[in-house]
Amino acid sequence: MPKKVSLNAKCPHCDKSFMDEENLLLGKPSIKLNIECNNNRGTIRLCSIYGCYDHFCDFDLKEGAIAKFFCPHCNKELISKDTCKSCDAPMIPLILQLGGKVLICSRKGCNNHFVAFEDLATEVRKFYHEYGF
Repeated sequence: MPKKVSLNAKCPHCDKSFMDEENLLLGKPSIKLNIECNNNRGTIRLCSIYGCYDHFCDFDLKEGAIAKFFCPHCNKELISKDTCKSCDAPMIPLILQLGGKVLICSRKGCNNHFVAFEDLATEVRKFYHEYGF
């Protein structure tokens, strides 16, 4: 059975952690973000296990809707210049505590996401050390 990697994410603006130790998904801290979609604003908690799409939102997110995501601490929008290669929606950057970032699609139902490293050698070494691969 492959090892599941739980990622620790933080804000690219204020550097505060998104990790919610009190609201677990699959036994791991969730990633807490503010969300806005179709005149609704609330909180979403994403599963921190890479490749898992489980989430909990405090309002009904319709399939195919594009949401805006914000830091729960500084409330700045999380946005990148990247667009989804699958559906052309904006990609949302989540900075990893170990370095690098994961980008997720902002469209409900699109599972496109990827990890990007700026200093590949250093950040991959930290990643492997942390997760024991």
